[in-house]
Amino acid sequence: MVFIEKGQEIDIQSIKADTQLSAEALHHKNKRDQELANIIAGKDERLLLILGPCSSDNEEAVLEYARRLSRLQQKVADKIFMVMRVYTAKPRTNGDGYKGLVHQPDTSKAPSLINGLQAVRHLHYRVITETGLTTADEMLYPSNLVMVDDLVSYHAVGARSVEDQEHRFVASGIDAPVGMKNPTSGNLAVMFNAIYAAQNKQTFLYHGQEVETSGNPLAHVILRGGLNEYGDNKPNFYYETLLESIEGYEEMGLENPFIIIDTNHDNSGKEYLEQIRIVRQSLLNREWNEKIKKTVRGFMIESYLEDGRQNQPEIFGCSITDPCLGWEKTEALIEEIYATLIK
Repeated sequence: MVFIEKGQEIDIQSIKADTQLSAEALHHKNKRDQELANIIAGKDERLLLILGPCSSDNEEAVLEYARRLSRLQQKVADKIFMVMRVYTAKPRTNGDGYKGLVHQPDTSKAPSLINGLQAVRHLHYRVITETGLTTADEMLYPSNLVMVDDLVSYHAVGARSVEDQEHRFVASGIDAPVGMKNPTSGNLAVMFNAIYAAQNKQTFLYHGQEVETSGNPLAHVILRGGLNEYGDNKPNFYYETLLESIEGYEEMGLENPFIIIDTNHDNSGKEYLEQIRIVRQSLLNREWNEKIKKTVRGFMIESYLEDGRQNQPEIFGCSITDPCLGWEKTEALIEEIYATLIK
């Protein structure tokens, strides 16, 4: 095996130095992090929304979105708690395509991972300090966790990573909520095995050291749909699947039963407007069944400034990966959710 050495050695402390939260910002983040933990543990009945762009490719567009979301959060804070998606690493099915800010901080230039790591921290830092929101990111590379562990409040393990033992074990040592998605096959047993591993103590090698974790009781379900053997979408936000997922929690004796419905990906078939219908149907299911109401308490929504997607970054605030709801539709959807919750 041959590796080509490229660039300088990573100095973690140097990269972190300019984006350390002040005492005031850290206090605010810790307060929101405790609220988030209380929601997942069932001590706070507010609905959780994890929402934002599919990929955070443009810092200024992401910040404009964050400012709008922050203002809206204040209006609905008594019923809805929002964590912004600031997704900076994108899994690619065959390795091609845009891999996220961490790989390519400037989409017009060649990949630069050292600059990418700095750009990732800078973006999370700005969202937190300039808007008061806290952030979510996908844990695509467990080894990169040390670069953002002081900034990111919510970590997602994606459909292509959820079977990987290192992702499961690292999740068991994170002092923050970790959402575990079902794999692309839609197999719920794989997802629940991942949650079981994440909620329990693990011993493994990490960054050249033997570590032991205490387990993460805030690891939980994200239902994102799947594909069958013919490549057809298999949504799993339907009533029967929700009950099956609740049974999965009960049968495995897992802590803090909590389900987030991912409204895009294989639940929507990447038809971004379907996210609205999926939210509406899921809210009806919550009202119809008390178990579902107590357990299905979150949505993951892909939204940005503009509707849809584009192949090249030409339109400000339009996704260059999966299609997203534009801001006007996002705002209307959140207001609709809020109106439903206050009835």
